[in-house]
Formats: sequence, C-alpha cells, structure tokens
Amino acid sequence: MTGIRGVLLDLDGVLYVGNDLLPGAREALARLRERRLPVQFVTNSTRRPRRAIQAGLSAMGLNLGDDELVTPARAACTWLGERRLSPHLLIHPDLREDFNGLSSPDAEEPVDRPANRAVVVGDAGEGFTYEALNRAFRLLMEGAPFLALAKNRYFREVDGLSLDAGPFVAALEFAGGVTAEVVGKPAPGFFHAAVTALGCEPAEAVMVGDDVEADVGGAIAAGLQGILVETGKFRVEDRARLHRHGVLVRDIGAAIDRILAAA
Repeated sequence: MTGIRGVLLDLDGVLYVGNDLLPGAREALARLRERRLPVQFVTNSTRRPRRAIQAGLSAMGLNLGDDELVTPARAACTWLGERRLSPHLLIHPDLREDFNGLSSPDAEEPVDRPANRAVVVGDAGEGFTYEALNRAFRLLMEGAPFLALAKNRYFREVDGLSLDAGPFVAALEFAGGVTAEVVGKPAPGFFHAAVTALGCEPAEAVMVGDDVEADVGGAIAAGLQGILVETGKFRVEDRARLHRHGVLVRDIGAAIDRILAAA
C-alpha cells in the first residue's frame, strides 16, 4: 500500500456491530481526523434512512457531516432523477423517507402500468413476501428497469448472520430474465462517486470493509486499494477469497496503522 490520500470506511462490521462500537473504532477515526486525511463513510445498509444512520453514529460518539455519508438510496435517487423515473419500492419501510418526492403509493397503483417506473429493491426484511416479490416481477416482465440498492448475500446482526437483499435480487433476475443495475457496492460508479468527494484519484484511495466481495473486491476492481478487517461479517474462509492485492488486518485500529504508514 502506497500513496494513500483518501479513505473510504464501511460502517457496520467495521466501526460497530448492532448498537455497539467495536474496540478501538473511536480512537482509529480520531487518528484519521488528526492526520487530516479525507474520509467518506460508505454503507450498503438499506434498512435505515440517512437520518437514522447519522443519529445512531452520533449516539455512539461518531459525528460526521451529511456530505461524508454515501448510501445506495442517495445514489438511486440520483439515478432515478436523471432518467425521470418514479420508483416502485421493494424496500424496508423505514427507508422510504429517503425517497420522499420520488415515491408514489405503489399499493394503490395497477401492476399493468410500468411506463416511467423502475423497480427498486433493497433489504426489505419481512417485506419480502410472495405478494411483494410477485408485484415487482410483473413490472419487470412488462419492461420496467430494475435497480438494486445492493446485492450483498448476507450481513451480521447481533444474533448471527441474516439474509441481505442479494438473494431476492437474484430471484427476481432469474424469474424476469433481466439483470439488475446495482447502485451500491460493488458498483464502480458508487466507489468513484465517493472518491470524487475525497478529492483524489482512485489509486490514491483505500476502502476498509468487512465484506470480501462488495467492499474489498469491488473497490480493487474499481481501481482503489482495499483492506479487509476480521470483524463484522468476516469469516475464516474469506482469507482464501481475498483479492491478491487486498490487505488483511485484525480490526479497524490495525487498518488505520497500515493507512497512516502509507499516507
């Protein structure tokens, strides 16, 4: 690792799990701030709106500006706005506020009106019912564009691993014979937008995450450097799956040691 001029940090699994900070997280972030390295916080979380994410971080003593938080929902709103499309949302109810001004009361609209609509899927949790999935499927079959906020396979909750949006996105892709456009990690555009905010080139930025595929693999494919931490959703078998240019460290504190040494 050389020439680091900006840092992308995943949140859940890197800085905290559930509502609990991981050991050394606050101190690690303070060290980055002291060195004045630009930081962007990038998350694939699609269950909580920006407001709740920032409030949760603040409650844990991690304060960040609105312009430092990069989420798939914000990227999706930009994508939809550029194309003047209205979203058919298959997401967690808490996330709907991030689509205010774009969303419409889907439950009241006929399924046979796909014009100017795009199917948007995030981690809907208990909302992944047959009825909801079938409604999205029918719109896809009528030609509606398909947007996935993320395609992660699973994430870690306090009581263990849980299915993320990826398996449900894959089911709709298979049934509809389509491929979703992913706007969160590991989409290159998601990383490049965050790097632009850092004010450096992709090769001068490093992504720190606990997901060997979406975080580290995606970042390296987008031209960034990548560090995988052994916290959060990390599993021992991820060591063998880590990209040959990726760096494996114990936790966020060790990741910051490597970053500061290369800055």
